[in-house]
Amino acid sequence: MKKIIKKLNMKKFAITALMVCIGINSLVAQSSSKAKTLLDEVYTKVKSYNNLYIDFKFELDNKTEGIHQETKGNVTIDGDKYVLNYLGATKIFDGHKIYTIIPDNEEVTIENKGADDEGTITPSKMLTFYKDGYNYKWKESKNIKGREIQFIELVPISANAEVTNLLLGIDTQTKHIYSLVENGKNGTATTITVNTMKTNQPLPKNTFVFNKDKYKKLGYYISE
Repeated sequence: MKKIIKKLNMKKFAITALMVCIGINSLVAQSSSKAKTLLDEVYTKVKSYNNLYIDFKFELDNKTEGIHQETKGNVTIDGDKYVLNYLGATKIFDGHKIYTIIPDNEEVTIENKGADDEGTITPSKMLTFYKDGYNYKWKESKNIKGREIQFIELVPISANAEVTNLLLGIDTQTKHIYSLVENGKNGTATTITVNTMKTNQPLPKNTFVFNKDKYKKLGYYISE
């Protein structure tokens, strides 16, 4: 269990963009076209906002290992910048450096944004990550609590796959993402469900600023 949980660290918050191409025939091409149109509508809607606040539920399941884990989190996003509260820790990206604050350990790690982040769905990419690197397939539609949720399957293009596929649920009325499911090759399924989404909120100027002096005074160990 610990090995699986460790893979879900904050640096690799959601999912790596990988996988195998699917074959193209007339049915798949038509399905892919519908899926891409809806995804483009979602992208346009999300990009129109100045900022986003998302409260989400995170679930991890591995039936073989007998594991089920649920936790909640929230993230504030403004362009590339974000503040993520998840698994009892806070992660801040100010556009240049990533600050991970872990109160239980009284520790802060500071990292430069690196090349290894390019293949990771970071919070700033979590609503637009599907723009590149995937093939799409139109799936079923479900009525969930009075909302029509259209599901689209995403199969990463890279051959070095760690996941089998992703299933993206989209609210067809609001054009917002409702849920994201990753089905891993190791039998682990992770699900992110958006509970609340707020847009264009007034944000304090220091929202994405890390106060190093504050944590020094608290006696935190700071690793750079």
